[in-house]
Amino acid sequence: MYQSYYGLTELPFHITPDPKFLYLSPTHQEALQHLKYGVFEKKGFIVIVGEVGCGKTTLCRQFLNELEADGRFDTALILNPSINETQMLRAILTELGQAPAHVEQPDLLGQLNRVLLERIAAGRDILLIIDEAQNLSYEVLEQVRLLSNLETDKHKLLQIVLMGQPELKDLLRQPQLRQLRQRVLVHYDLRPLTRTDLDHYVHHRLTRAGSQGRPYFTRWALRSIHRYSQGIPRIVNNLCDKALLSAFIRESDEVSWWDVRRAIKDLKNLTA
Repeated sequence: MYQSYYGLTELPFHITPDPKFLYLSPTHQEALQHLKYGVFEKKGFIVIVGEVGCGKTTLCRQFLNELEADGRFDTALILNPSINETQMLRAILTELGQAPAHVEQPDLLGQLNRVLLERIAAGRDILLIIDEAQNLSYEVLEQVRLLSNLETDKHKLLQIVLMGQPELKDLLRQPQLRQLRQRVLVHYDLRPLTRTDLDHYVHHRLTRAGSQGRPYFTRWALRSIHRYSQGIPRIVNNLCDKALLSAFIRESDEVSWWDVRRAIKDLKNLTA
């Protein structure tokens, strides 16, 4: 509704992980650099942790876009980790463009090993990214650890990135997973937006959506958004979208503290 009124080319605060709208705050920039360092230096296991809605998936898609531009990586992205060991192997093969040729787990592991060796021989690097990794079972995590053992005399066949919520750190601390934990050489905690970051974030998304200065958020509106959202981008997006609708209904270019207050009330009603 408000998109055409404000002359925007698209909605600025949708919650889908579109890399076009990625705002690289200092913490997101550091996380991206950790990913690049871990993958390009072949560190094996990389763990990125952040609260729900902090932008992990958007960051992941941005990283995949950069790897695609690099041209020498084959990637497997697992978005639904609530699977068993056999399903994990089948999912990885499918993501790499290979039809699983077997039913039993040992045979699938052998097939994956052959595929990886062929890709390495062809000069490719292979990266496995598992999102929402806090939902992995102990058995699947052990299977993932065993995948990290696949190697030639000089190289690991597979780089592995685990991305998840803070519960992932608790999971990795369990005694059963000490061997996997010892293999994690790169780790980063993705932090929420600071108050200053939030101002830049809102302006960035409005600009990317085609804003020419309207609408604009007042200082008190932005302060209220940060206080309620605690700097979590997904909550920021929800608040900004609802506050913009409120300002549109008032036919105002100014998104005020009152509009944000109304947006907060709507969100509270949804979660009550």
